[in-house]
Amino acid sequence: MSRFRHRPPAPVLDRLDLAGGDGALVSVALVGGGWAVASRHALHLVPPDEAAPVAATPWCDVDRGSLDPTTRILTVWWVSGARREMVLPEDADAQAFARTFRDRVQQSVVHALNVALPGGGQARVALRRDVDGSLFTQTLGSVADADDPAVAAALAKAEAAVREAAGLA
Repeated sequence: MSRFRHRPPAPVLDRLDLAGGDGALVSVALVGGGWAVASRHALHLVPPDEAAPVAATPWCDVDRGSLDPTTRILTVWWVSGARREMVLPEDADAQAFARTFRDRVQQSVVHALNVALPGGGQARVALRRDVDGSLFTQTLGSVADADDPAVAAALAKAEAAVREAAGLA
């Protein structure tokens, strides 16, 4: 018996460009068409049009997600600030996908720190794990003037703190 209970049809799996060591974990047929597939390394959005490319985003490039339990809309925010809304069905596949989505995003975050910036604004500095396991820092949020010496100093201090918390100082 396969451990993959929430498998998309073979034509959908065939469209995924999974690198070595990657594999589909769970998938869900989206309301309105297409599929969302969570693999070990990325979130894959498979459009219903077979000629359209599949969008694959490494988990370290997914900032967060939010599932509205009433509308079943999963809103995904990327670290770029872009976002995408997907309507999930009301079934076990959707529940498994939502759990796995959350787990994969959290697994990519080693440590994060919220920072109040001088002059206003908020940022989050995170130590993330890349697809190959290497660690790097990300700054997320509304950093209006990263060239301001006070803002740069606050971000550098936060970066040092997240690295130190992970034993990388």
